Amino acid sequence: MSRNHEVTTNHPLLGSDGNLVEPGWSRSLVQEYDRSMIKAPKWRIKEWDYYLVLSDSFAGAFTISDDGYIGLQSVSLLVFDDKPWEHTETVLNAFPMEKLSLPSSSTTGITKYSDNRLQMKFEVNEGKRRITCHFDNFYTGKPFECDISLNQPDMDSMVIATPWNKNHAFYYNQKINTMRASGYMEYAGQRYEFNPKTDFGTLDWGRGVWTYDNTWYWGSGNIDIDENSFGFNIGYGFGNTKAATENVLFYNGKVHKLDDITFHLPEKSYLEPWKFTSSDKRFEMDFVPVLDRSACLDYKLIVSDQHQVFGKMSGTAVLDDGTKISVKDMMCFAEKVHNRY
Repeated sequence: MSRNHEVTTNHPLLGSDGNLVEPGWSRSLVQEYDRSMIKAPKWRIKEWDYYLVLSDSFAGAFTISDDGYIGLQSVSLLVFDDKPWEHTETVLNAFPMEKLSLPSSSTTGITKYSDNRLQMKFEVNEGKRRITCHFDNFYTGKPFECDISLNQPDMDSMVIATPWNKNHAFYYNQKINTMRASGYMEYAGQRYEFNPKTDFGTLDWGRGVWTYDNTWYWGSGNIDIDENSFGFNIGYGFGNTKAATENVLFYNGKVHKLDDITFHLPEKSYLEPWKFTSSDKRFEMDFVPVLDRSACLDYKLIVSDQHQVFGKMSGTAVLDDGTKISVKDMMCFAEKVHNRY
């Protein structure tokens, strides 16, 4: 099997033994996820939809998740101007265990959450995705709301199916980048408008059974370069990546596969410059942080230490045909997260 095995035929994701049929990567959800095929206990199953909508000046992040014995529904507002700031508000639910009925595919359906404070919905309709949200008492007693549309023409995505080194544990994940964004977010009398010429949304759609203690690295971004859409997804720490990595470039709706990427984090502070290097020399970047969206939770059984760092990336990426893409001050993020949950 090659270092990056591409899965190209439709078949069930899991076999009758509850393990992955064909570890590897693909350009769409050719492997069909069926929760009923999972052999692990329900409390170990993790399902989530996460959207990040990013401009040079501000961003919004939206999560609806069912992580077995805990549900985590969150909204983040991030502002990168002169005095960068962010606020993340999270609603935790005990033992959702499939009550949210998250769809088995990212291609159709509605993902939604509602309580007396937060109403959030993700809809998929014929080449478009819509994010709507109203969050009472989001921050300083003021509400947050948004209505955002993401344009998704026929395009490649990055899909990865990797096992963990434990029976019945697997990671099935899709990243859809370079979706042009329009619409708005509103908080404290300020309206944040997205411009589809320059602003993009990314979907992180995941289903799987995780091991308890994990550290991962993930980075993603999108930019318009002379009316060409360009994006990247890089990362590791999500299971056993012997069959494939999830490192790719996106260019005008097509995926270009990368090999291994290394994150070179600063020693003293996450807000010092980072570097990214690649085994195939096709992703060589410098990253200057602007804002660290950090969160540290310690509930003994559940521990999370997160640093999602937003900043500007510059360097060179190389497409499959050898074309070099020069990137200058691309607003994006890179993160290191350690979870025990």
